[in-house]
Amino acid sequence: MASVTSFIRNMPASSLQAYFHHTGIELPTEVDWEAPEPEVARVTLRAVDELDDEARARIVNDAERVSALADDAGQTALYSVIDDRTVLDDLANGHARSLWMFLNEPIRFRHAEEVRYTDERRRGRSWDGFIGEPNLDLRRDEESIDAFKVALRERFASNNIHIDIFGRYRPTFDGEDCELVQIAIYREGLLDDFLAFDDAGTLVRRARRPVFEAAMTYEPATGVIEVVANDRESREEMVRFMARDLLGIEFQSEKVPFRNYDLDVLLHPFDFPTEPEDGVESVEVKQLRLMPIDNVGERVTLECLRKTDRTIWSMSAERFGANDPLAGGWVATQAKLSIKFQPKGDAKRGRTLPLTITMPHGCNLKDQTEEEQLIGEKYLRRWGILSGADGAVVD
Repeated sequence: MASVTSFIRNMPASSLQAYFHHTGIELPTEVDWEAPEPEVARVTLRAVDELDDEARARIVNDAERVSALADDAGQTALYSVIDDRTVLDDLANGHARSLWMFLNEPIRFRHAEEVRYTDERRRGRSWDGFIGEPNLDLRRDEESIDAFKVALRERFASNNIHIDIFGRYRPTFDGEDCELVQIAIYREGLLDDFLAFDDAGTLVRRARRPVFEAAMTYEPATGVIEVVANDRESREEMVRFMARDLLGIEFQSEKVPFRNYDLDVLLHPFDFPTEPEDGVESVEVKQLRLMPIDNVGERVTLECLRKTDRTIWSMSAERFGANDPLAGGWVATQAKLSIKFQPKGDAKRGRTLPLTITMPHGCNLKDQTEEEQLIGEKYLRRWGILSGADGAVVD
């Protein structure tokens, strides 16, 4: 019950009280909600442990969903779908904000889950981006949505399709939020079976039809259409159906340009200029992987560990002298950067953002928090390492 423990210990007492009141789950032990919060958490955990299996299972499920949107990426998703952000601003922490939305705005909470599903996979292997027409109104009338559903049913041989269409925002590296329309698609898969125990404890096979999730976004300001789905072959078809039935345009199959990374700037000493308001303390090149121009089958890796007092450029010059690979004849194929931030508040150490960039399209930026993605993208562009349209794929 690790998720339940985290859920209860991180939740303000007033929020916990609201949860049990809202769900109607009666705790076998009376909880003094006015007691110090560590005491409230201790008594509540003990009481939950004494509940029957059905009640505990519900709390486990709720705790997992709420906790999944309590971190930085989850908070970004919550804020992206709510109209009045001050409602969340006034709450104590991420867990309290997530629970408030879960209890009071269940549909928007599900939309936030769909936002997180989409943005976590954005720029990854299950993502594609296409160029459409800007400034269109996405149709939400019943006839258009039904036509879209029919196309999806025929394409996937699916009996049941559920569609969510909602407005949302996405932060961009220049600090402005871009407005999007998101379409969440749930489709029923083909009949399958799985192993389970029946009420008598006998191992049996049970039939089921799994549900598959996909998502699309349309950005009116640019016309960009993005799609997230595990099935690569179906992505372009889904966008074609969406463009025809919901946007009323003919799809041209033109993909968003790839992001391109160029590491040439790192072959020579570089100062990495930053702005004071971003709180960057230092930027270091920790590792460079190089390939000779005349032989694609060889690699050399230069690396500076934490305890060294030299830069990667001075180390390479001293160790290799006239044969320094950074002096010419080699190209950089991968770099590892370390962006160190100044401490915040009472913290003794600032956080560090590690970036691994692989030529020509690879970067681990998509694995970082939303805030780190924004700051990382901002400076990779400023330093001349990153080029290409915002939203293009990163492997």
